[in-house]
Amino acid sequence: MNSSNDRPASAPPRIAIQGAAGAFHEIAARRYHHHRDIAIVPMETFEDLVRSVERGHQSDGGMMAIENSIAGSLLYNYQLLDEADLHISGEVYLRIRHQLLALPGQSIADLREVHSHPMAIAQCRPFFRKHPHIRLVERNDTAGSARWVSDGEHRGVGAIASTLAGEQYGLEVIAPGIETNKKNYTRFLVLDHGPSQLDHPGAKVSVCLTTSHEPGSLHRVLEALLRAGANLTKIQSMPIIGQEWHYRFFIDFTLADPLAFGATVDHLGVVTEDLKILGTYQTGAYHDS
Repeated sequence: MNSSNDRPASAPPRIAIQGAAGAFHEIAARRYHHHRDIAIVPMETFEDLVRSVERGHQSDGGMMAIENSIAGSLLYNYQLLDEADLHISGEVYLRIRHQLLALPGQSIADLREVHSHPMAIAQCRPFFRKHPHIRLVERNDTAGSARWVSDGEHRGVGAIASTLAGEQYGLEVIAPGIETNKKNYTRFLVLDHGPSQLDHPGAKVSVCLTTSHEPGSLHRVLEALLRAGANLTKIQSMPIIGQEWHYRFFIDFTLADPLAFGATVDHLGVVTEDLKILGTYQTGAYHDS
């Protein structure tokens, strides 16, 4: 990781997250770095997170959500990855458990509003159909919503957030696990300045690329991966601004043989107009929040 020169070598690495302390990003960061102490650096936006890691003054690395098993990809974050001078060095899958939190001594009947991030609200809407007296209010962050309820001592107002957020801000769990789908996972990427390495069988490779705007161009990319024995795990397209109907593709794949990495990249370079290696890393583990 890229640490500031004036920090002692023994200082814990600073990990930037999007959202307030207690956010699911913090839980993902602590699950990934379970073997050592880390210092969480909350950032308001994903762009702030990426820029912080790039500059290295406030943080040494980052943890950024990239997709959810229900809501799909966070497209803007793919754009940030493409533009950033950073490396994906790991990933973690976190089971998202949404808790309905409020100040102590209240029940669902006492709540008139519940605040949270739009994605969290979307994942819990069927629960609130049973409680039509509650108005749902969108905010920038799950943990930030919990902090706002706590700091303002807002009675009659709840928040959808993590158990950790409830503990940090002194809120009670009014209703646990209110998410609709109990197999609700978010994939987070570990960001830093480390070099790309592929030294583990089954390790994952993330790339972004553009192809010529002609029939069969994407097929040639997929054929190159097939010949390399790659297992495609993700493909995401994004329109290229200013080039109508021309797309940039973000692809994740695993290689059973790490020695095939160099040849695979060479083959992809031949069949693409532009190729960027975003990172090589060990396939992530699944954790509970």
